[in-house]
Amino acid sequence: MSAASAVATSVALMGIRHHGPGSARSVVKALDELQPDAVLVEFPADAQLLLPWVARGLVPPVALLGHVVDQPDVAAFWPLASFSPEWQAFRWALAHGVELRAIDLPLAATLASRTGAGPTGDEQKMAGFDPIAELAAAAGDAEPERWWEDVIEHRGDGAPAFEAVAEAMGELRRAAPASSDAFEARREAHMREAMRSALADGFERLGVVCGAWHVPALDIGEHTSTADRSTLRAHPRAKVAMSWIPWTHQRLDAASGYRAGIESPGWYAHVFEHPGADGVNRFLVDAARFLRTEGFDASPDHLIGASRLAEALAVMRGRPRPGLAEVLDAADSVFADHRRGTLPGGVMLRRRLVIGDAIGEVPDDAPQVPLARDLAAQQRRCRLRPSSTPRRVELDLRTPSGRARSQLLHRSAVLGLRGGRLVDGRGSSGTFRETWELVPQPEDALRVVESSALGTTLLRAATSRCIDRARTADSLTELEATLHGALRADLPDAVGPCLRGLSDRGARDPDLGELIDTLGPLADTIRYGDVRDTDQASVRQVFDGFVDRVLAGMVAAFARPSADAAPVAARRVAAVHAALALCEHPQRDGRWRAVVAQLADADRGGLVAGRAARVLHDAGWWSAAQVEKRLSRALSVGTPPECGATFVEGFLAGSGTVLIHDAELLAIIDTWLCGLSGESFEQVVPLLRRTFGGFEPAERRQIGWVLTDRQVDVAAVGGLDPERLAQAATLVGRLLGLPGAPP
Repeated sequence: MSAASAVATSVALMGIRHHGPGSARSVVKALDELQPDAVLVEFPADAQLLLPWVARGLVPPVALLGHVVDQPDVAAFWPLASFSPEWQAFRWALAHGVELRAIDLPLAATLASRTGAGPTGDEQKMAGFDPIAELAAAAGDAEPERWWEDVIEHRGDGAPAFEAVAEAMGELRRAAPASSDAFEARREAHMREAMRSALADGFERLGVVCGAWHVPALDIGEHTSTADRSTLRAHPRAKVAMSWIPWTHQRLDAASGYRAGIESPGWYAHVFEHPGADGVNRFLVDAARFLRTEGFDASPDHLIGASRLAEALAVMRGRPRPGLAEVLDAADSVFADHRRGTLPGGVMLRRRLVIGDAIGEVPDDAPQVPLARDLAAQQRRCRLRPSSTPRRVELDLRTPSGRARSQLLHRSAVLGLRGGRLVDGRGSSGTFRETWELVPQPEDALRVVESSALGTTLLRAATSRCIDRARTADSLTELEATLHGALRADLPDAVGPCLRGLSDRGARDPDLGELIDTLGPLADTIRYGDVRDTDQASVRQVFDGFVDRVLAGMVAAFARPSADAAPVAARRVAAVHAALALCEHPQRDGRWRAVVAQLADADRGGLVAGRAARVLHDAGWWSAAQVEKRLSRALSVGTPPECGATFVEGFLAGSGTVLIHDAELLAIIDTWLCGLSGESFEQVVPLLRRTFGGFEPAERRQIGWVLTDRQVDVAAVGGLDPERLAQAATLVGRLLGLPGAPP
């Protein structure tokens, strides 16, 4: 039926575009004019009981989250913003006390067919048929989105706009290719049946808000109830649960992957709140205020010029009023900082104003799964509620509040929530300080639902997740990572299973390398775990067992590694030494010293032998004479040149300081290198270039000076002039009033 005949039969069909500000204003205007006694909205019918929360504290943008109870990963979101026509229809009906009904196909049926991906409506494109593109082409405009904005979204004419949309969509549906989409047919049949049900219940004036594409199909006079019931009969349904969750403008952005998304939610929100010509001026005022904080010049003259330029561009481009493209182009031209070569209309304004940073709010007593409710309560208690913009927080684990925040963030990370990420900051993961980067992640709401089967509280769910991972881990490193997460998240009931899993797997795992890779993190836990009240005795017991296995098998495994395995083996030698030193293990000066000596003495150890010799040198276990003797043997005539070069690479290990302070070692390497034949020299040059290339420039410079018998002035290497340094010290002494400083 046409819009005019629909009104005559007490049914007003309002064809909208999801997230369209002009459509939203037209809905409000039409409802004010028609004063229906029932408002029907294209929204999942089984979400009916959640609609009253629109008037009970929901702050858009929000989204309806629905999921299959037994399969939480089968889910769908229905986002709503302040400029969504559906949201405005909800608000109008609740404010005027009229009947409000959701009439789309129930979510139980949508998710049962696994085709639910949010509303489609006028976003539908069938076999390459785009309704808006067809209308724009008929109007002679090559840009469909711009045409729709000019005709609909920048206006808001009310009922006349819906009459025009209904007529246009009717013609398009008649010209469109025949559709075999059974799901869309079921949706439209369900909406028609809901309309008949409302009329049968005695409501005389219906206002129906639906996607523009559906308007011609909702003529209840052209479809029989019998046929519609037949279409809806015998289709599967799933048991679903639904709740409201906060959403963001960034997730409404089409670039985020949302199928019915828009390119400029922040701009659309502004257009909805400030329609007409004055809206452009207000937007430019907001842009100028933001640009001034970013160091741009933005005076009143700039604002006047930008506003006039936007109007002129709209006229030149044949638009009835300036759109977003004209506003951004004007901002680029007027506010551009030519000194820095920066244009503000690109990334800066897009991120802050065009997309926007709005984040919704859901009342605490709104329907939620128990885990989500507990998580929200802990976020409030720790003052870590989700923010609309990324931010960093510094935590001091020595304070109760810092430790509580750390536990909350680590437990959330165990569940796979991505709203917090541990990053490098002023401290490190091995000390009492943590730095977290918090970013808005609305999808975490679904991850919370998926994790709700693990427990009703964050502590129970995170504990269950760690225990499950410990039971199913495929490697020692995975087990260690699970233990590390449990310790950081303070999950005492999960630490025991993780430690038992580590101990059992370590006892039977033949991979010595994996054992070594776990020593570093375990040593870190033993050394710094007291800040978190970690059960160090249990961790130490597992660590000691691993150390015994490593020391027993390391010589046989690492004495003569292959060329491919040597770099990893050398790094693991250094890692074992660092782990034992970190926790001051008693085996460090006993069995480990003997193992390193055997590795350093291996005739063809190459890289590993060199690294072991460096460990002995740095630990003070070998004297300078012993090191020189081993280096001389490695670089003797009887040793292949490539073996000597790899020994040097392992010994120097990215630092040439030892050569600067020990001229005898440098002389041994220099003599060996000078005595190589031309062919041997060509073989070892790439290895030595890689070795010396890892040194700091100052180290290479000092080595060169030593080789040329030049006096090395350590201060000069750092670019310091002793005379000027003395003058600076004198001035500082005078400023501080130190005794003895000259006046």
